[in-house]
Amino acid sequence: MNKEAIKAFYEANAAKRERWNRRNRFYHKSLERYFSLIIPAGKRVAELGCGSGDLLSAVKPSYGLGVDFSQAVIAIAERKYPHLHFKVADAEAPDVSETFDYIIISDLLSALWDAQKCISQLRTLCSPSTRVVISQYSYAWEPLIKLLQRLGLKQKQLTQSWFSQEDVKSLLHLENFEVIVTHEKLLLPLYIPLANFIFNRLLANLPLVSKLNLLRIMVARPVSGGSCEPSVSIVIPARNERGNIENAIKRTPEFGSHREFIFMEGRSSDGTYEEMLRVRDAYPEADIKVFRQRGKGKGNAVREAFDLATGDVLMILDADLTMPPEELPKFYDALRSGKGEFINGCRLVYPMEKHAMRFLNLLANKFFGWFFSFLLGQRLKDTLCGTKALYRRDYENIKASRSYFGDFDPFGDFDLLFGAAKQNLKIVDMIIRYKDREYGSTQISRFRHGLLLIRMSLFAAKKMKFT
Repeated sequence: MNKEAIKAFYEANAAKRERWNRRNRFYHKSLERYFSLIIPAGKRVAELGCGSGDLLSAVKPSYGLGVDFSQAVIAIAERKYPHLHFKVADAEAPDVSETFDYIIISDLLSALWDAQKCISQLRTLCSPSTRVVISQYSYAWEPLIKLLQRLGLKQKQLTQSWFSQEDVKSLLHLENFEVIVTHEKLLLPLYIPLANFIFNRLLANLPLVSKLNLLRIMVARPVSGGSCEPSVSIVIPARNERGNIENAIKRTPEFGSHREFIFMEGRSSDGTYEEMLRVRDAYPEADIKVFRQRGKGKGNAVREAFDLATGDVLMILDADLTMPPEELPKFYDALRSGKGEFINGCRLVYPMEKHAMRFLNLLANKFFGWFFSFLLGQRLKDTLCGTKALYRRDYENIKASRSYFGDFDPFGDFDLLFGAAKQNLKIVDMIIRYKDREYGSTQISRFRHGLLLIRMSLFAAKKMKFT
């Protein structure tokens, strides 16, 4: 069957498709809810193969463009959603000269004549920060889907291609896209109140069981490296770290087009603030700024400092210097080259010095690494390393969406990691050597803070995974 025959089929069945969508509204409402969780409201969104526009409207774009090759379907979409924009065009050649924050491709790839051509054309719609969200059926459900079509319980479709998850990843890779995360959802595509909660909210999100789900939703990004040298702000929150302040400046290598240090002092009793002022005056060429924290806790200190930063790249360096400052250029280079968008320090690979981390802390870090990898859908080995790096523009998006989780994290690590995952940023572990502290003592309470971290993790699980 050629492309013209495919187009004729969808033109002839436009009205029937609307009726079938209403009959299977639980599936379509579920799809809308999943996409709404992935795509923040108020973004510029394009949907290829938009149908009657229901999914595009559901994600609440500030500007939405739907593209479909069926004139009849587009006419329905324009009547239903006059606030959105629609265009009759082939998804393999959309002929759109604008870029978007998100591009939706839902239940489309299997119906295309040339899926790779469609993906190659996405580049014209992408900026470096664009995310492509692709959904499709799991191949394992094909026999049941065909049976439902024969029984008249599902609209009949043309013979379709069946792309496995790896097939789609391969197509994306060939066209220089990278999959960030894959969501597996919907174990029971029928609305049965109690069963829906048990199967779709609980069981569907468990390891192994999730492989049986109907839906696969991939979030991908265009891969590109930058040639510019962005400026950088190195934030150093400190409380009772007087003996480490000067070394934080002396040991940090030169990198970036411009580098500033922001010390944020948190009610120290050992003269840390006075030492910051002395070091600032002793190294005028280093562009050092010193502030006293208004709030309380490391998380608050980092947020206050980020709000004062002027660099394109934001970095956190713990004042205990257990993460060597000499490693900071590696974080910067990973961001600048496009290898990742949120670079997270990982202390759990290289052997540690004898007193760098207590045994119970090590076990807790390994547990949270596993649990976060499960929650976020991205591999993460060390969640509590203080050193992190991201672009300021991405932090502004995290900050703007902070109300989704609330101000619940006094440490700041979870707030940034959950926020980065919610914004669909590519998270990359940067393996570093973890050293003994040379001055002062740890300010972490293993049991009190450990219980708090567990409560925060369970809260995040409810907001991000079991939704």
